[in-house]
Amino acid sequence: MDFKSELAARFLRIVAIIALLLGLADAARLLGVSGGAESPITTLGAAGFTYLAVFCLARLFAAVGLWIKASWGAVLLGGATLVELALYLTGSKDIQIDAIGFAVRVVLVASVTTLFVLSLRMRRVHD
Repeated sequence: MDFKSELAARFLRIVAIIALLLGLADAARLLGVSGGAESPITTLGAAGFTYLAVFCLARLFAAVGLWIKASWGAVLLGGATLVELALYLTGSKDIQIDAIGFAVRVVLVASVTTLFVLSLRMRRVHD
């Protein structure tokens, strides 16, 4: 993606910040910051802990990719978020998302889709 306009670059950075904050919130859950004395592995289960770790790392790497305006950042963020939402919506007991987290993930998917549409339109204008 080649975002030369100021508006598209700002939108990309805002999406990167949202992805970074969501990734850091997931990292805090992995470390057991809000869980009290109970281990996060006990709370989430082994499979849930593993899923959360993978999605957390994917979001953090995607945030960096979006910040440097690399196309792989949007692909990684969109793919990881879509897989996580698909697992949650199919009823996987290992994925635990509250209502606000679900809404943020839907906003991220919509934002990545908007980035792809903007990228395609900009490509058509330049060609």
